[in-house]
Amino acid sequence: MPAGDLISFSDIGARLRAYRLGKGFTPEELAENLGISRAALYRAEKGEIRKIETLTRIAGELGVSLASLMGVGVEYVSSSIAFFERMRQLEESCEQIIGLFSPVSYLLTSDTYDEILREVLLESLPEAVMPAGEAEELVNALLEILRARKKTFHLRRPLIVSLIASADLERFLLRGLIGRHDLPAAVARRRREQARKEAMSILEMLREEPIGIQIGIVREPVPATSFQIFRQNDRSLLAISPFRLGEQPNIRVGVALITAAEEAMSLHEEIAASLWREALKGREAAEHLEAMIEKYAI
Repeated sequence: MPAGDLISFSDIGARLRAYRLGKGFTPEELAENLGISRAALYRAEKGEIRKIETLTRIAGELGVSLASLMGVGVEYVSSSIAFFERMRQLEESCEQIIGLFSPVSYLLTSDTYDEILREVLLESLPEAVMPAGEAEELVNALLEILRARKKTFHLRRPLIVSLIASADLERFLLRGLIGRHDLPAAVARRRREQARKEAMSILEMLREEPIGIQIGIVREPVPATSFQIFRQNDRSLLAISPFRLGEQPNIRVGVALITAAEEAMSLHEEIAASLWREALKGREAAEHLEAMIEKYAI
């Protein structure tokens, strides 16, 4: 948090909700563990909380630092559920999103993408990694948040700049929308067909250039982790994440971070600006993607 910023209790409440979801607590369970009423927890998640002792107890119960809960410095998030819920919260109030996504921002994916994403996420969590019941619970909770994100995006229409690595698109077209590689041939083919449809959807956006959506295809090497910059009226925040959707997703292991630190923001703004300057855009990007689809897609 930059010097001079005031602590926002509504932001603390939003983080509390995200971390609670990430831990898999229902409101009733967390309230019982804390020895408070469900109504008191509801007020806390609305930002109606003032006692540092209460915040300390909540942070301890959720297994996060008090600094993360208060949004001081760097906010570390070790759960994909909590991270994507925080993304939903930030998107509710941002005016512009700038990001490096693989293979494309979820917010720009088609409705048919959502239909197959559940299968992909579940197959990325085999029984040896996570019991089937827990995997179902995790995926269902995550999809609920993702659908809410997309709905909010279509309602609010913040400006979005989506940087896409050409190499990621190539792998996406070659392998398809898959959670692992040992799929039956018929399933693998169907997933490659789905990848082609998503690529065609991106191609249509590149050709039509809808208002508020800018897409750049980056041909140079890009960072291994995705990042997003959320520009709001009074501040900007940076999110760096190991969690990913799409081809060979990761929704289980990693630590994401969210910060408004000046140095981190400045460095990533520079990276984004540099990648955008060199990226293919508009007609050039459309021609490049069209050639890739012709070469690599089914």
